[in-house]
Amino acid sequence: MVMMEQCAWPYIRSVRVRVGERTRAGGEFDLMGTTTRRNASAMKMVGALLALYRQAAGHTQRSLGERFVIGEQQIASIEQGRRPLKPDLAEQLDELLGTKGALSTALSKMPEVDLVPLWAEEFLDREREAIAISSYENQVLPGLLQTEAYAWAVFRSRVPFYDEDTIARLAAARIERQGILQGKEPPITCFVVWEPVVRAPIGGRTVWREQLQRLRACSELPGLMLQVLPQDRTSHAGLNGPFVLLETPEHQRLAYTENQRGSQLIADADEVAILTQKCAMLRSQALTPEDTRDLLDRLLGEQ
Repeated sequence: MVMMEQCAWPYIRSVRVRVGERTRAGGEFDLMGTTTRRNASAMKMVGALLALYRQAAGHTQRSLGERFVIGEQQIASIEQGRRPLKPDLAEQLDELLGTKGALSTALSKMPEVDLVPLWAEEFLDREREAIAISSYENQVLPGLLQTEAYAWAVFRSRVPFYDEDTIARLAAARIERQGILQGKEPPITCFVVWEPVVRAPIGGRTVWREQLQRLRACSELPGLMLQVLPQDRTSHAGLNGPFVLLETPEHQRLAYTENQRGSQLIADADEVAILTQKCAMLRSQALTPEDTRDLLDRLLGEQ
């Protein structure tokens, strides 16, 4: 049994920034680069190994989480295969638990599924576990609100072009992400969308009508606020582009921004505060949720 040390190991998962590694595909992640998200079954296997080694070393999830200053919930998520074990943490766990590199080796041999690049994992992990999500979008509808047909149309618009198999995988991954809105304890969500985005018939009139119906249904979900920012505003706080704000279960506030050729996940408190102020201003400049539903009803009535 590995003796428990008296001090916490200084592991705090860093927020990764990747710029210039991909072409934007309508406001959401696409496939660029060679590193990919790990296979879900393999993640469960590595998580089970961690649980086995942890118990053998006499640690609880809480004591192990405290040792690395990451919390019991994150250790539980890794062991259940819901959150990937990162290579740097695997190395430190191998050292603490005396597993002679077993976790690092298992991690390096995991099969891959070409869904999203590794640099996007951090945002997807945080989005999946967020207790609050706010976003502003001025190019396409938020991925969490897209229909499958709309997602296909977005990925088909990408240049350079994707083949049909790639589009199918990406669209399926996007729809799977939407499960966070249907869970037992879904996050509080607020979406502000510029009106031209809502009116743009991406994919054609049939796809667009189905998407409007989806937006109207989502607008009724408990804890979800959908607001349209009218296009006739003479000024508004979102001229610098789209962004997403997240609040983690540990009440850490993060921001995510992207552009044509790059993206970043932001943890700096001052930078997050600026985007939080923008979000508050945009919500005050947008239609109320009730008026937004009226607008969607009018658009649907015109079809």
